[in-house]
Amino acid sequence: MVKTLSSDYCPAPRILELARETPDYKDASAPKGAPFYDPVEPADFPKAIIRYRNQKAATSIGLNNISDAEWVSFFKGFNPLPDNLPNPLAIRYHGHQFRHYNPDIGDGRGFLYAQVKDNKGRLLDLGTKGSGQTPYSRSGDGRLTLKGGFREILATEMLEALGVNTSKTLSIIETGEELYRSDEPSPARSCVMVRLSHSHIRFGMFQRLAHERNTAALDQLLDYCIKYYFPDLTPLEGEDRVYGFFERVIRNTADLAAQWMAAGFVHGVLNTDNMNITGESFDYGPWRFIPTPDPNFTAAYFDQTGLYAYGRQGEAAGWNLAQLGGTLTLLSDPEKLTQLLQHFPALFNQALENNFLRRLGLKQTETKDGETISGETSHKIAMPLLQFMAAHNVPFEQFMFDWYGGHASKTRQTHSPLAAIYGNDAFLPIKQSLEPFEPIAPNRLDHPYFGQKTPCTMLIDEVEDLWAAIATGDDWQPFTEKLNDIKMMGEAYGFSE
Repeated sequence: MVKTLSSDYCPAPRILELARETPDYKDASAPKGAPFYDPVEPADFPKAIIRYRNQKAATSIGLNNISDAEWVSFFKGFNPLPDNLPNPLAIRYHGHQFRHYNPDIGDGRGFLYAQVKDNKGRLLDLGTKGSGQTPYSRSGDGRLTLKGGFREILATEMLEALGVNTSKTLSIIETGEELYRSDEPSPARSCVMVRLSHSHIRFGMFQRLAHERNTAALDQLLDYCIKYYFPDLTPLEGEDRVYGFFERVIRNTADLAAQWMAAGFVHGVLNTDNMNITGESFDYGPWRFIPTPDPNFTAAYFDQTGLYAYGRQGEAAGWNLAQLGGTLTLLSDPEKLTQLLQHFPALFNQALENNFLRRLGLKQTETKDGETISGETSHKIAMPLLQFMAAHNVPFEQFMFDWYGGHASKTRQTHSPLAAIYGNDAFLPIKQSLEPFEPIAPNRLDHPYFGQKTPCTMLIDEVEDLWAAIATGDDWQPFTEKLNDIKMMGEAYGFSE
């Protein structure tokens, strides 16, 4: 037993229950864990340089006190955590990739390393990226470039600070291999990443079982998800539990898509295998933050039709939910599932309003029978605001910074680089639309972050400049300074609280 584990460390390898309860199906020689996962071995890496150690995330699961040597042993060597999974597990799934069904995927360069409970009692997964080949690697080497790991840190840190429900990058260790990639200067430096996430259950996991017509395993997976991620649904029985589960996933997904929009974020690859049941954002490849609102702004160079553009992320989420719903027709009434799915547009639109208000630190107050109450807004501000900013080429993050707190931030707005726009008659309807709202937490406006003229941003040129310092001179100082800026922003907004 590692003696430096915190008392908060709570091993919880619940995924093993699926294998214990399911007989090997179809093929008697199928490995233990079929049809859900395959035991795998991690790669043997030549070097280990810790490049990122997320102490905040480690503290939440009781791993903050381990030594650097132990950190490397766990998160590069993947020696089992105490009382946890004896072997890493490559999860089996299928997925629609750019709306083309692919039955040949699964965890191809990552695996589920361990499961723990955090200090809130939630079941969390330690998953990897770049940890070696698995049965689903196809022709890939199972590795991750250091730049890919670096970009994942920036995405997760920025999104967390902006209030998006996101996975956390726990660890990045440089591994000393040379990788060859068509989209990066090669040879590229290599790393292995460990991600902390609330559920590894992708839509594609349901899709694989439905594709195989394995109704028994599909039903078992559903029970597992309810038991560990939506325990309040456990009283439901029969088809009702299917409907309760699907409705919860619809709501989670609507809120996540709205959070991306309110953060000015484009995920880039919204395939069904990149969506999970808890509505947590994860797996960051060609992500971008928008300079100005543009519904056609894309993150991936290969997204030539704009399928996953900024303004189509809600549509993409809804389409993916329809595929998940299709798998559940093996367990319940298709008509009822369709009725539930039809609520998605209204849920997404309301989530959009709520999340834009949240980004602006505002709440609506109104008087009813002499009392002041707060609640969901009936005023529509999100789309008019996005349309105005798009029409006038308004920098997205600058506006959100200037108008955090609404009219209570008048001084900051007056001294903003965008002050002339705010004084324009064309802006008057937007200004008036914010009048019914007041700050949620007026004390936050006194944070030093709001004493700046410009906000912390993460546009693609900034990302490339940060990487250039590392690539050319192994200079990590600008990267560290950017993380400190993000931390300051997160403290000012206080979304994690």
